[in-house]
Parts: sequence; structure tokens; C-alpha cells
Amino acid sequence: MDNKNNTVLSVHSLKKLFRNGRGVNNITLNVNEGDIVGLLGPNGSGKTTAMKSIIGMNRIDEGEIQIFGYDIDDDFESAMESVGCLIETPALYDRMSAYQNLKAAARFYKYPDKRTETEAINNALSLVGLDKYSKDKAGSFSLGMRQRLGIALALLPRPRLVILDEPTNGLDIEGVVHIRSVIKEMSEKNKTTFLISGHVASELEKLCDKVAVIYDGRLLAMNSMEEVLENFPSLEDYFLSIVGNAKDTERRRVI
Repeated sequence: MDNKNNTVLSVHSLKKLFRNGRGVNNITLNVNEGDIVGLLGPNGSGKTTAMKSIIGMNRIDEGEIQIFGYDIDDDFESAMESVGCLIETPALYDRMSAYQNLKAAARFYKYPDKRTETEAINNALSLVGLDKYSKDKAGSFSLGMRQRLGIALALLPRPRLVILDEPTNGLDIEGVVHIRSVIKEMSEKNKTTFLISGHVASELEKLCDKVAVIYDGRLLAMNSMEEVLENFPSLEDYFLSIVGNAKDTERRRVI
């Protein structure tokens, strides 16, 4: 195990390509404790593939991935012990209540007793604003409520690293603002680390303190949000500039 400078997640030269040639290639990034890092890119740019590879859902072609200093190939259980994830749409039991969905997931975590487990479930529901709906069946939930429940599942084990794939999908304005405040508070108070993908620049600008631009399977740039906004009017302008420069470079290479 090698966990230097409070590095929570280290990805080096990640490559995962599918038969159609799509995927990610040569992704390298480091995420430190307490960071909220946004992975910004259009649909199909490789965000989900990168996240699935980081948590072991994809068998990678090349590269190294370490979480809390543990290599996911050598010690997957230790690497993932304090990681919470929501990738794509949440997997829910529609005939079970919100509380029962979390209770079903809780059996995979090492709670010392039932009381601690119950507190963790109630805390996760409260964090996402579903405590009033804990007895309602997931099948009756709107898309936004299902997304909140998926986020609650990711937060249930009180993880030190949370990986969220487009977490505000389906949320109304109040839901977006609420989840944003939860993430910021967890980062500031608990030093919880977040890696969050998204394709809406304005939302990631409000939420993240660092941003990585991914396009066509490649990580084009990674900067602090402070640095981005010192040099560009908005994150959207930064994204368009970075992608435009990459396209120009590719055109010159082809010519």
C-alpha cells in the first residue's frame, strides 16, 4: 500500500477499449482527500467507462488504479472498503420500501450492531431528503426520487470516497440544490472525497473545486475551478476552448 500526500484515488495510463473502438485511452488523474472533482464531457465521451473501470466493473486493458493506496487488482476488497458508488441508474427493488432497499444493501457492510445499522439507514435517507418517504415503495417513486434513493445507497456505508455518475439526472431544481449542499457539507466537514461525472458545465461549476475534461475517450485537461474561472468567463467557455484546441491539433495531425 502506498498512500502519499492524502491521495485517495490514483489512476495511471488507464486504457479500456471495446470492440467498436469506443472507450477510454491513457487516462491519468489523481484525486486528493476532500476534493470534489468533476469529470466533464458530452454523452459518449467515456465518463461512465472510466468510472466503471475505476471501481472494477470493467476489466481494463492497460494501466494502474489505486484507491487509498490499494491496487484494485491486488487487493480489491481493501481498495473498495470505503467507497460508495452510483453508476448510471440505481438498481432498486420496486416492491420494497425506501428503508427496505437500504436495509437490503446494509447486510453487505460491517455494522457492529443493529442499532448502528438502523442509524446509518436513517441518516442516509435524511441526507437525500427521503426520510418522510422511508415507508413508501420504490416502485411508486418519480425519477428524481429514485435518483435520490440511489444516492442514499451510495452514502449508506459512510464512505470516504463517493463516485457518482451524473447524480443530478432526473432531479428538479430543489433536488439539485439539496444534493449539491449535501456533497459540499460532506467534503468540508468530513473530508469525504467525490468524483462526479456530468455533461452540464454550469452544474459542475457550482459544485466542484476541480474539473477534468474528457472528450472522445481522452482526458484533455484537469484544473482547479478557481484557476478555470480566473482565466475564462465560465466552465462552459473553458470546456469549449479545451475541446476546440484538441480538435484543431487533431486536424493538423491528419493534414
